[in-house]
Amino acid sequence: MQIDLKHWDAMRTHVENSAPLEACGLLAGKNDSVEKVFLITNQVQSPVRFRMDPTEQLHALDWIDSNGLELLAIFHSHPTGPETVSVTDIKEAAYPVVNIIWSRNNGPWQARGFWIETGRVTEVELRIAGGE
Repeated sequence: MQIDLKHWDAMRTHVENSAPLEACGLLAGKNDSVEKVFLITNQVQSPVRFRMDPTEQLHALDWIDSNGLELLAIFHSHPTGPETVSVTDIKEAAYPVVNIIWSRNNGPWQARGFWIETGRVTEVELRIAGGE
């Protein structure tokens, strides 16, 4: 998946500003290339769980559809780890899209992408355009 540096930075800023709570959002685009980031409120306001605000999520999905784009990824943060998907992430994966997990493990925020399908997890390469 290709992500422009401006979209990468928007996600990183969102997770940093939301810490110590989990942050979440959606990425839309075409042909495995991100064109828009949606920063969604974590309705449960928890440091260990996220649930996207349903109204914001619906507005984002409507916008994606009406602009001829596809939902490419869901992102959220693990402010205290792990740097990979959790058992809960695997259990609750509802869309056939890349899941991007942001974590920092006492250092700078890092992100990794994962495809979750029928309980199986495969890491996906995240290519940053314009830096990183």
